[in-house]
Amino acid sequence: MNNQALKKHVEQIKTITLTQLFQDSPNRYKELSVTTDQVYFDFSRQLVTPETIKLLIQLANEQKLKEKIANMFAGEKINKTENRSVLHVALRSGQNKEVQAVLARIEAFSKKDLIGATGKKLKNIVAIGIGGSYLGPDYLATALRPFSKRGVTLRFVANVDGTDFVEKTADLDPQETLVIVISKTFTTAETMQNANTAKAWMIKGLNNHPEAVKKHFIAVSTAREEVQSFGIDPENMFGFWDWVGGRFSATSAVGAVPLSLYLGFDNFQKILDGANWLDEHFRNEPFEKNIPVLSALIDIWNINFLGLKTRALLPYSQGLSKLPAHTQQVEMESNGKLVDSDGKPVDFQTGEVVLGEAGTNGQHSFYQLLHQGTQIIPADFIGFIKPQYELKNVPGNEISHHEELMTNFLAQPDALAFGHQDKDLAKNFPGNRPSSSLLLKELTPFTAGLLLAWTEHRAAAKGFVWNINSFDQFGVQLGKVLGKDHRRRMIEFNKTGKINTDGLTPATAKLLTDFLS
Repeated sequence: MNNQALKKHVEQIKTITLTQLFQDSPNRYKELSVTTDQVYFDFSRQLVTPETIKLLIQLANEQKLKEKIANMFAGEKINKTENRSVLHVALRSGQNKEVQAVLARIEAFSKKDLIGATGKKLKNIVAIGIGGSYLGPDYLATALRPFSKRGVTLRFVANVDGTDFVEKTADLDPQETLVIVISKTFTTAETMQNANTAKAWMIKGLNNHPEAVKKHFIAVSTAREEVQSFGIDPENMFGFWDWVGGRFSATSAVGAVPLSLYLGFDNFQKILDGANWLDEHFRNEPFEKNIPVLSALIDIWNINFLGLKTRALLPYSQGLSKLPAHTQQVEMESNGKLVDSDGKPVDFQTGEVVLGEAGTNGQHSFYQLLHQGTQIIPADFIGFIKPQYELKNVPGNEISHHEELMTNFLAQPDALAFGHQDKDLAKNFPGNRPSSSLLLKELTPFTAGLLLAWTEHRAAAKGFVWNINSFDQFGVQLGKVLGKDHRRRMIEFNKTGKINTDGLTPATAKLLTDFLS
């Protein structure tokens, strides 16, 4: 980015190390952290000084970040390419009458005794969707498993690979299973392929019972005719709006329906409350104390000025094991853009590659590269004061499971920042690898919702400063178009036995021929 003050400042930062910064100011965390009643955010191990933050906030002001945030909350059509508002924050504000009406229907449905066509209680939930219809809800369901209803299971079928459907349903009794088909248009190729397979599975499992679909399928969609044609009772269809983007839809009916059935509606409401808490923090806090804004500005500093284009998300909580995958979609689908909001090419880096794994598993996977690799990867650590499950100490364990986990949460940021000098270069840790840490009280529906909103607003704030549209995703379309062409060729082969490779490159023709042969 063409910000001369930051370009000049980064040359100064490149001459000093985190070790020197902490030697000069041992208590620098006091200036480079944010404390709230819900979360503590420490970015003192980033390669920044108070002056860096001051200059980054000046950049945000120059890019009218405050105004852009306000426009989003006001419902202005900031998604210019699709002429849409971006109002996922309205899903949890409690102020939107349309949203509250849908939530009331979901609450009522989730509190019913759901009985299948053969009279058995429906206790297995299979949610079929992909992308934003899967990743966000799956993150929340995994994070909040300790809060689930007794005897209720929730499984997500996303991949069109039949293995996903077969393995997720292998031990389920169709008589006790409710299928949720999640597709705004009810035409998403992967989702409808799985939905049709689920329909056949259900009908067969219920011995062609005339109410197999009506009693065992519901939909999250806006396509009433298509839903009804599939055989689902339109009364069991729950809608959402075009101002809810897929990757921002976990707090819409997309997440509300499966999660309310799995966790209970009251717990889903707490997810909304946590997200709304962070929404209001994002909208109202000054940038100096605004956690998603500071997170975004530090990302911009790392990407555009230090040239660090990959970020590691490292939650020290098994419950957050699905947060990295959700974050990948939010970040990489939102900000992987090569034109600005006015359709002009950008001449700087946008977006970042996100990788991650729950600690301590990641330490035995890719931390070697984080500590000693030639590519420096900034990291975010997330930890909780209280565990989700209290495991008592047993003989041989000097500290609890959670204490053992947190020794690593505390140690890894310092190991990355300060390293360890050794004459044997193979054992030398150079340090000076930046990270931030978030510490929360415990993983609950409220804090899971807070982290969801932190992820959303962090990505949006970066897009606002970069002046790109973080809310469209045309980059996913070309592969779909080419895929439809191959689908047509496969249909032709199934009918005629002939392989049509007309118009394909020789390399693709070879692959298609080998596959069909």
